[in-house]
Amino acid sequence: MGLSCLAEGADQIFAAETIAAGGELRAVLPARRYRDSLPAAARRTYDLLLGKASQVVLLPFDEAGVPAYLAAAKAMLEAADELVAVWDGGPPAGPGGTADVVAMARRAGKPVRVIWPPGSMRA
Repeated sequence: MGLSCLAEGADQIFAAETIAAGGELRAVLPARRYRDSLPAAARRTYDLLLGKASQVVLLPFDEAGVPAYLAAAKAMLEAADELVAVWDGGPPAGPGGTADVVAMARRAGKPVRVIWPPGSMRA
């Protein structure tokens, strides 16, 4: 089973590939109005993936923001056997970002697999 918040970018790609490979998807939604926080271009894919999720976990926040994102990361790490992170190894861009999640997983003793193909660059 793959776990994802269905955020724009790598989260949505991971979720789509999990489903395409025949796996189950658990969507962990940080807040009731999380969809509204996504860029408009990512909402259609979010809706499609959410409709294909075998499980949906909605955290008790109304608005998306740092507390909700940190709670979602913790909820996913608690349920995960391993973290697969698309990460350039850089410092945190803000609380709850990839660097923080990788650090939380490592502190919890979870296996962490970092994917950052050679030649990749941030957009």
